[in-house]
Parts: sequence; structure tokens; C-alpha cells
Amino acid sequence: MCRFFCNFESRHNLFLVTKDQFKYLYDTYFDSIRSYIYYRCGDDELATDIAQDAFLKIWEKDFDYDDGGLKNLAYKIASDLFVSQYRRQNLNTKYINEIRLSSTNENISNDIEYKELKSTYEKLLGQLSEKCRLVFLMSRMEELSYREISERLNISIKAVEKRMSKAIKELKKGLNY
Repeated sequence: MCRFFCNFESRHNLFLVTKDQFKYLYDTYFDSIRSYIYYRCGDDELATDIAQDAFLKIWEKDFDYDDGGLKNLAYKIASDLFVSQYRRQNLNTKYINEIRLSSTNENISNDIEYKELKSTYEKLLGQLSEKCRLVFLMSRMEELSYREISERLNISIKAVEKRMSKAIKELKKGLNY
């Protein structure tokens, strides 16, 4: 029992020393590691985050204390974390650019389809009889009601309906709807 307790107590004292040594390591080298990462990336917040993560990894791994060795290890971990962050960011940028390129291609494709559809629509409008085209354009472009169209053209509402129906039928047929 005494043997277990004595081992536990000595291990507990080692932990306190490790904490003090870690604090010394952190206070001594944090700024220089952050500056090193800042020099590589130019982003102060990212450099601070990476330096903190490097020290956190050292703390979690509970390495044996060796001032020079842990200093080099902290620089190595920080450098590796920066490279990982850089690669991740490049991958994200590449993915975003691919999405933008894809959407740009879709927009170009949609623009081409729209222009073709518009051209076909205009051609079909030109092929409609004058009476049907006039009623259709007054309804769609000027947004006039059938009553207003009938009053302007001095025709019955039934004639407006018939001409509109014929125009829509011809346009649908020509546009393959």
C-alpha cells in the first residue's frame, strides 16, 4: 500500500514540475513560434492559432522535458500544422473555383439556350398573322385585359379570346411545348 501511494505521490509531483516546465516553454517560445508562422502566412490570427495548437499538442502528448528538444518539436509541429492548414485552404479554394467555373459554364449554357429560345420566339411571332400578333403583344407586353384590347381594336371580347388562343397555340407548337 505504501509503495503504491509513494509512487502515486512522486508521479503527482512530476506532473507539477511538467506543468511549470511547460509554462516556461510556452512563455519563452510562443512569440517566436507565432512570428515564424506569421512570416510564412502573413495572417496574425492564423499564426496565433497555429502556435497555440502546437503547444496544445505538446501538452497533450506529455513529452519528457528537454528545453532544446521541445523547442525544436514546437517549431516542427507548428510548421506541420501550417502546411496542413495551407493544403486544406488550397483544396477549399480549388473546390470553390470548380463550383464557380461549373456555375459559369451553366450560366453560359443557359444564356445560349435563352438566346436560341428568344430567337425562335421572335421568329414565330413574326410568322403569326398581324391580328393574332397584335392581340398577343397587347396582352403580354402592355398587360392589357381582353376588354381593354377589344375597346382599342374595336372588336368583340370573343374575337380577342379567339385570336389570343390561336396565337398561343401557334407559339406552343413552334416552341415544341
